[in-house]
Amino acid sequence: MPLDFHAGAFRALEAAVKTATGPLGLGLIFVYSFLIAFVLPLPSEVVLLAPLELGLPYEAKLALIMLVSGAGKAAGSVFAFAIGQEAKQSGPIIRLLRRSRFDVIAWSERQTVDLARKYGYAGLALALCVPGFPDTLSIYAFAVLEEDYLKFALATFLGSVGRLLFTVAVFGGAAAVI
Repeated sequence: MPLDFHAGAFRALEAAVKTATGPLGLGLIFVYSFLIAFVLPLPSEVVLLAPLELGLPYEAKLALIMLVSGAGKAAGSVFAFAIGQEAKQSGPIIRLLRRSRFDVIAWSERQTVDLARKYGYAGLALALCVPGFPDTLSIYAFAVLEEDYLKFALATFLGSVGRLLFTVAVFGGAAAVI
């Protein structure tokens, strides 16, 4: 399929999340976050813009969005983890990545893998707390190195929620100052 189709589909999904309402909106946030974990190069912070209208106070709505998004990303990361475990066993995949235009292996070894080696699963959670940084690359880099599905999912969940909390704190603080 042409790249324009995929870019359009990504924009449509992002727009759907920004306008998601009600319980169906929570499902959409979960699916969006799931897809971000292993395939979509989109910002995970977009979920904070969803006008859910669940009849809850703002803080409760925000907490629910964060929990659902974190759960979706944790579930997606387990899927990515399984793919990463298979990739570890596949020499051709690693060779293909090394020859690709973007040397994913070298980049991840320099950046993300250093975090994994130094801090383990806490390093993954910290890497995922950085707003605007693509989650997919961090998740796959860690998936190739680590082996515990539950710890991997928990680190992804905590990193995802941490990222959203950090985003709210920074933008909420900036809005209060302005």
